Amino acid sequence: MPIIVNLDVMMARRKISSNELAERVGITAANLSVLKTGKAKAVRFSTLDKICQALDCQPGDILEWKNEE
Repeated sequence: MPIIVNLDVMMARRKISSNELAERVGITAANLSVLKTGKAKAVRFSTLDKICQALDCQPGDILEWKNEE
């Protein structure tokens, strides 16, 4: 899939753990792990909004598109 999830990079930059981010966003650590590994098929805008608020970043800091050619 050409969508790259850089959530772990932003978490490292902000020095926040998975458990802390999951708590701030209101999702389980397991669901956050699915997002971090890029295995999620979709993400709700409300969840993305909360992640961006918690990490003080833009959606483009977390999601990236790469051409697979």
